[in-house]
Amino acid sequence: MATVISPVADVCRAAKRAASQLARVDARVKDAALEAIAAALEDRMSEILEANDRDMQAGREAEIGDALLDRLRLDETRVSQIARAVRQIATLADPVGEVIEGRRLPNGLDVRKVRVPLGVVAVVYEARPNVTIDAAALCLKSGNAIVLRGSSSAAHSNASLAEIAAEAAVAAGLPEGCVSLVAGGGREELAELATQSETVDLIIPRGGESLKAALEAVATVPVIYAASGNCHIYVDASADLEQAVAIVINAKTQRPGVCNAVETLLVHRDAAAALLPAILRSLAGAGVLVRGDERTLALAAQDGEDRLTGTVLVLEQAREEDWSTEYLALTITVGVVDSLEQAIEHIGRYGSGHSESILTRDTASARAFQLGVDAACVYVNASTRFTDGGEFGMGAEIGNSTQKLHARGPIGLRELCTFKYLVEGDGHVRD
Repeated sequence: MATVISPVADVCRAAKRAASQLARVDARVKDAALEAIAAALEDRMSEILEANDRDMQAGREAEIGDALLDRLRLDETRVSQIARAVRQIATLADPVGEVIEGRRLPNGLDVRKVRVPLGVVAVVYEARPNVTIDAAALCLKSGNAIVLRGSSSAAHSNASLAEIAAEAAVAAGLPEGCVSLVAGGGREELAELATQSETVDLIIPRGGESLKAALEAVATVPVIYAASGNCHIYVDASADLEQAVAIVINAKTQRPGVCNAVETLLVHRDAAAALLPAILRSLAGAGVLVRGDERTLALAAQDGEDRLTGTVLVLEQAREEDWSTEYLALTITVGVVDSLEQAIEHIGRYGSGHSESILTRDTASARAFQLGVDAACVYVNASTRFTDGGEFGMGAEIGNSTQKLHARGPIGLRELCTFKYLVEGDGHVRD
């Protein structure tokens, strides 16, 4: 087996050795390795699905919930999509060696700022076996070795996928240890991985706030947090009704258990009477549980029981904690605001810095929202569901960073690189 499942320190040392070789591997060899991984996924489909069935059965027995089961589930279509994403990554330009800027100094020295791999990237993730391949493909393409640490709920799926990826990559010419998996050690293992500062250059956790807190408490390795998404849509006074309904329904229901699904809807008071009842009815028809503020509840009542009863599963009074909750389910918090400024203030208070959207036909309002909202991705007249490396043309992503250094938004190939300065002279000495 090319995948290593062994003590954390040994895995990280092997990855460090692999990383020193990967940094010098030609782009054609890396692309061939990615193609080999994609082909192996397709060839060994039954093996992958059998492993996933074991995880799904265990998840159902543990009653982990529909949202987590959806994240965990693999089928032929999803595995084919994963393979297709690997092939798309292979077609992207190799970031390694890219000249970011270059110039000749007045003293004659030539200076180039060049993109280079980070080295060893550890990815810690929950429930999503597709991350195993997405993360491996992105790291290999960007010249990094990867250490994977998935959750126990996807243990069989991750082991199968990591083994397939590592064996295919090594057979195609990449070094042993370029793809590794650590598993089975609980929080102690996570703490050990997070303190391998001599061998691991970066950790990217992809999961909930509990995973983030666990790493914050112990990590000595630099961390990019691909954390929660408490995403908002603000419907401005000038919003188009038909567009607003379609966008809100897509953002909430297309796949509710993901970090870029909308969790809070804010509606301008001048549009609320005309727009909000229609939006509520559409949410009701999609089976969404609505938790509204007092003005939302009042408008729903005015709309008439004959139009709402039997469609809204539950229309509840929103509590303070609801505004900061990432539901990852068919639940949404709805509120009426008095102004664009109040909407921006609300998002600043409760948002997680992930993805926020304004629906408006007013250019000035759109611009003010773009400038005023502090988030990785800010949309105008579009669903928050587009915050995704694949949708952004990155092939895939390891996660979406909600912090500002050194990456923000989808973490793709360039975000997995740092840079160095290459300086060339001709006998130069400093006076």
